[in-house]
Amino acid sequence: MIKILLISDTHSYIDNDILKYVKQVDEVWHAGDIGDLKVTDAIKKLKPLRAVFGNIDDNKARIEFPENNRFMCEDVDVWITHIGGYPNAYNMRVREEIKRNPPKLFICGHSHILKVMPDKKLRLLHMNPGAVGKHGFHKIRTMLRFTIDGSKIDNLEVIEFNKR
Repeated sequence: MIKILLISDTHSYIDNDILKYVKQVDEVWHAGDIGDLKVTDAIKKLKPLRAVFGNIDDNKARIEFPENNRFMCEDVDVWITHIGGYPNAYNMRVREEIKRNPPKLFICGHSHILKVMPDKKLRLLHMNPGAVGKHGFHKIRTMLRFTIDGSKIDNLEVIEFNKR
């Protein structure tokens, strides 16, 4: 069983409150808009990190991280990208591939809106952890924590921080 912390849209922001949760998991996944690489450097000092670059990220982040990160976590096919859309409204950039070869877990960021929802047509779970950074229109900073055990995605928790 692997415990995962899913974050997105840090926009160069990292603090001890976030890092406290990083220390409690096995891996951290970042769904883009990292901002300053000091964010990912701080996480990598503590735990393994899987990440993608987002639309605000500079060339340094784009060299270090891919636009799409597709991998197996235990028996779960995972696809992380920054701008991915939602079930029945996937972004044009991923739409054909996700229909042709859907993962079991599709993760994106960008909207700053936390959503977890099934795509019954493609039989996948869609997750967007919202935004944990302080830049953007969101009022509450959010992250997700969950486990993957074999082919089972379980123990999903929403982590909220005080209004920014």
